[in-house]
Amino acid sequence: MSTKTPMTLRGAEALREELRYRKSELRPKIIASVEEARAHGDLKENAEYHAAREQHGFNEGRIGEMEAKLSNAQIIDPAGLPKTGKVMFSTTVELVDADSGEELRYQIVGEDEADIKKGLISVNSPIARALIGKTEGDVAQVQTPRGIRELEVVKVSYL
Repeated sequence: MSTKTPMTLRGAEALREELRYRKSELRPKIIASVEEARAHGDLKENAEYHAAREQHGFNEGRIGEMEAKLSNAQIIDPAGLPKTGKVMFSTTVELVDADSGEELRYQIVGEDEADIKKGLISVNSPIARALIGKTEGDVAQVQTPRGIRELEVVKVSYL
């Protein structure tokens, strides 16, 4: 029995687009380069052939990985969520660090979508786990390598 993995609608669309690219554009190019390298003769000493085969194997592995992720995805559209005011998967939350006054903005997304530079944090991250269920005005305590950090929820958005 496989468990469903949460993924935002945007994340699923990006994964589907990469899958389409790898299957319909990249795969034929790699197969053509394997065939071309094979035509050069002795395969034991043909570096082009081995490189092309390795690239083919990597691409096929990535295709399989993406298909598995999409088949186990529970796709959640933040626009369709009930506006309860609580922090939950796919919501965007604006925070203030109680100690430094630093303002932060994160969207809680699936594991594969996380990109801290874009303000996307994994639902499994310590910050997200501390924020889930909080509402505006609540303070979440997050254990970090430098100690406990207190983050006040300023705003919860359902984008």
